[in-house]
Amino acid sequence: MKAQSKAQQRAAGAALSAKRGETAKSDLQGASREMYDTMTEAELEEMAATDHDDLPERSD
Repeated sequence: MKAQSKAQQRAAGAALSAKRGETAKSDLQGASREMYDTMTEAELEEMAATDHDDLPERSD
């Protein structure tokens, strides 16, 4: 699944970092915490790797 906004991409990157043990899970909040709990590392990697040049800052 591709990210729909830059904010979603950043949240996926934060969740991926925690999933890999690079940052603490307790540092996550909001969408990134939910992504950590519900998505696999592969799903997070795909979302975080989305090309962000044409993405809006936030999706409505």
